[in-house]
Amino acid sequence: MTEIGEASPGTTFTVPGTDTTVTIAWAAVTDVGRRRAANEDSYLVRPPIFAVADGMGGHLSGDVASAAVVQRLSEMVSGDFATTSDIEKALSNASVDIGIVAGESEIGVGTTVTGAVLTTDGSRAFFTVFNIGDSRVYQFERNDLQQVTTDHSLVQELVDAGIISQAQAHQHPDGNIITRAVGFEPQPVPDYSRLPLRAGLRLLVCSDGLTGELADDRLRLHFAAGLSPNETASALVDAALAAGGRDNVTVLVIDVLETHTGPR
Repeated sequence: MTEIGEASPGTTFTVPGTDTTVTIAWAAVTDVGRRRAANEDSYLVRPPIFAVADGMGGHLSGDVASAAVVQRLSEMVSGDFATTSDIEKALSNASVDIGIVAGESEIGVGTTVTGAVLTTDGSRAFFTVFNIGDSRVYQFERNDLQQVTTDHSLVQELVDAGIISQAQAHQHPDGNIITRAVGFEPQPVPDYSRLPLRAGLRLLVCSDGLTGELADDRLRLHFAAGLSPNETASALVDAALAAGGRDNVTVLVIDVLETHTGPR
């Protein structure tokens, strides 16, 4: 497990070339769970990048893989905003790092990664959400919770094909089989989506140790409680452990507290 960055109750950023500011708060909580000997999740909460990586490979190789991703992403941080090219370069470098470890493994080594990066398009600021694997990003706004990312997994492919329902997917025996990861392919390619930065927007970034234990309606209830990012992240991890804690669980909660344009 590698943890990079610290929580913030509120940090203000200025959108380059404008008089617009954005104030964001965030927190991160991780736990090894009830059944695992080691925590192979890693996370990064250092603006402009907030990310979770869930390693796989056994014998702590998964920890090395997830650590490589968050470390390479953190090296891309040179200002308050970044680009998708920065993300892709970091993931490519991490893939090389993981390949060195994988050369000594008989079962392969890799990691999921998902997160949100502060980006700009002209005078507008966004969270650009990126994803490889089955870790997830959700958005919560006006009491509505929506999954932003789409899992790269066998079960998701079965849902998309209409073979099983979303409800059946939650308990499917092949739920741990993913179809895209950093480390199993030379040039990992994320999916992207953009979310405009608006006051009141809240993001959840998590490993499947959370979503494997709690359905979306449970996640929404925790977000609707209106607690701080740290309280919300801690409560979600505690709920996942109480529900069985069968995997490592990592939770990031990010709040857009305020956006402002013009003199204060």
